Amino acid sequence: MNAHPHPALPGGRLAGRTLVLAGILLAAFNLRTAVTSVTPLLDVLGRQFGFGTMVAGVVGMIPTAAFAVAGIGTPRLAHRLGLERTAVLSMALAAAGLLWRSLAGGTGGLLAGSAAALAGMGIGNVILPPLVKRYFADWLGPVSTMYITMLQVGTILPALLAVPLAQVAGWRVSMGAWSLLAIASILPWVAVLRIERRADSALARLRNRAVVAGDEAPELAAAPAAGRTWATALGWGSALMFGMTSLITYAMFTWLPKLLVEAGASPAFGGAMVALFSTLGLFSALVMPSVAVRMRNPYPIVLACAACHLSAFAGLLWAPMAAPLLWVSLLGLGPSTFPISLILINLRTRTQAGSASLSGFMQGMGYGLSCAGPLLFGALHASSQGWALPFAFLALCVGVLLTGAWFACRPGYLEDRW
Repeated sequence: MNAHPHPALPGGRLAGRTLVLAGILLAAFNLRTAVTSVTPLLDVLGRQFGFGTMVAGVVGMIPTAAFAVAGIGTPRLAHRLGLERTAVLSMALAAAGLLWRSLAGGTGGLLAGSAAALAGMGIGNVILPPLVKRYFADWLGPVSTMYITMLQVGTILPALLAVPLAQVAGWRVSMGAWSLLAIASILPWVAVLRIERRADSALARLRNRAVVAGDEAPELAAAPAAGRTWATALGWGSALMFGMTSLITYAMFTWLPKLLVEAGASPAFGGAMVALFSTLGLFSALVMPSVAVRMRNPYPIVLACAACHLSAFAGLLWAPMAAPLLWVSLLGLGPSTFPISLILINLRTRTQAGSASLSGFMQGMGYGLSCAGPLLFGALHASSQGWALPFAFLALCVGVLLTGAWFACRPGYLEDRW
C-alpha cells in the first residue's frame, strides 16, 4: 500500500506514465470550467430566466456544495471502481452536466446541469492527489505544480472568454463549448485502462505496487482511516484552511463582477477582472508547491496571503474603481493558500491511504463549511444594500483560515496522529 519512490522510467513505463500525466493534466483543466464560465453571465441569465440575487447566490453556492458531497462520497466510489475508472466517470459527468445546462430551458435546468457538472468535477478534486502519489511519488513537487497550474488555466479561460463568446455566438455556446474539453479528458484514462488490462505491461506493474487482489483502490478503502483523520488537529486545520480559502474564492467568483458593475464598470470589464483574479492563482500554482516543498513550515506564506486578502477587501469596499487592477491583483494573491493546502496533502502524509484520507476529509469538510459563503455574501449585500457587511464577513473568514493553517502547516505526519 505504501508509495515507494522510484527513478525515472524508461521505455514503455515512461510512455505509460506520460499517458497518465496527460490524463491528470486534462482532468485538472476541467475542474473549474463550470464555475467561471457562468458567473460573468449571471446578469444575462437572470434576464433570460427571470431570477435575481438569491438564485445568483445559489448558483455560486452549488460548486462548494457539490464538492463537499463529492469529498465525502468519492472514497467509497473509488474503492468500488478504482481510481482510473473513477477518473473516467468524473469527466463524463462533468461533460454531461456542462452540456445539459447549456441546453436548459429554465432556472431548474440551469441549476441541475450545474450540479451534475460540478459533482463530476468534485470527484476529480479528490482523486487527483492520490493519482499523483500513485504514479509520481518521485515527482510530487513538479507534477503537483503542473496539475494545479492546469486547474488555474481552466479557471482563467472561461472567465475571460464567457462574455465575448456570448456576444458572438450566444450564452448557450459560451457555456456549452467547455463540454468538448471534458470529453477530450476522458480519452487518456480509457487508454490507461486498456493498457493496464495487460498484466505484463510496465504501467500495470507500476500500478500494482499499490493494489492488492480484489481491491482496486486500497488507498481509498479504509473507512477507519477517515474516522481517525476526523479526530486530528491536522485534519481539522487542513479543512478550515481549505474551506475558508474556498469560501472567499467562490464568493468573489460570484459577486466580483456585480460589485464592479455597480461601481460603474461594464460587464466585460467584470469578466476580465474575474480572469485576472484567476490568473494570479496561476502564478501561485506555479510558485507555491515548489516553495512549500522546501519549507518546514509554510505558515509565514499564509500570513502574507491573509494580508493580501484584507488589503483587497478594503480597496474594493471603499474605492473599487480607484485602482481595480491593484485590488483584484491582491485579491488573486490571497488564495495562494489553495495550492499550499493541496501540496500539504502529500507533504503531511506518508502513504496513499493517508493522502486519500486527508484529501477526502479536507475537501469534503472544507467545501461543506464554505458552501454557504456565496449565498450568505449575497444575502448580506441584499439586506444591507451595501458591501460593508459582506466584506466584514469575509474578514472574519480570514481569521478562521489563519487559525486552521496554524495546525495544518505544523511539521508532522497524519499517520502518526491516528
